[in-house]
Amino acid sequence: MISKLSHIHPDAKLGEQITVEPFTTIHENVEIGDGTWIGSNVTIYPGARIGKGCKIFPGAVISAIPQDLKFQGEVSLAEIGDNTTIRECVTINRGTLDKKTTKIGNSCLVMAYVHIAHDCIINNNVIIANTVQVAGHVTIDDWAFVGGSSAIHQFVKIGTHSMISGGSLVRKDVPPYTKAAREPLSYAGVNSLGLRRRGFTSETINQIQEVYRYLFLNSLNNSRALEEIEINLPATKERDEIVNFIRSSERGVMKGYIQ
Repeated sequence: MISKLSHIHPDAKLGEQITVEPFTTIHENVEIGDGTWIGSNVTIYPGARIGKGCKIFPGAVISAIPQDLKFQGEVSLAEIGDNTTIRECVTINRGTLDKKTTKIGNSCLVMAYVHIAHDCIINNNVIIANTVQVAGHVTIDDWAFVGGSSAIHQFVKIGTHSMISGGSLVRKDVPPYTKAAREPLSYAGVNSLGLRRRGFTSETINQIQEVYRYLFLNSLNNSRALEEIEINLPATKERDEIVNFIRSSERGVMKGYIQ
């Protein structure tokens, strides 16, 4: 299952039933879980931790040193969870002193030519489409979708179940359950189709839409909108998640609806 034309450092730790295609290089201080397939011409640098059942396509570079001038060679990691697919020519840099780790969760799909920079946290079931560029320290929560050719500014946070239109410039945080589009990036509604596919009821979706009416459609500033939401809308998991996300935002959130 391991090609004789690949190069694997003797200190690398490989699980069972792993496939390594020709001309792939796996360096020292690398761990790869059972059942993972690694295509040809992949380079996996020190610090990579790759889970079970992953697929890594040709040309990918995993755990290269950060493109950060402050990086001084400190020991750090690039972690990839179970059952995640990394398509052709994806580059994933390992962490710096900030978090010491770049993390990609379970069951993610990272499409071709994506770059994920140092200290990013990509959670579970995230889809990142072709040629997306993710700067350092970005956080993307579960079930988010990032459309192709988008660029995400450093330190941005993207909320759970959100959907970002292709070609977007993401300079501000994107709250949970929303669709984001236009330039500058702004609220384009609730991701109701995605939520229904994942088992959210119509009642829950309507409650989420009501929260965003206060935030983005009622001409209130964020502080006042959050006060009105907590006074007038019943407490739910989704309501509180949205409120906490916006209150904790350091970069500020995207604009409201623009006609």
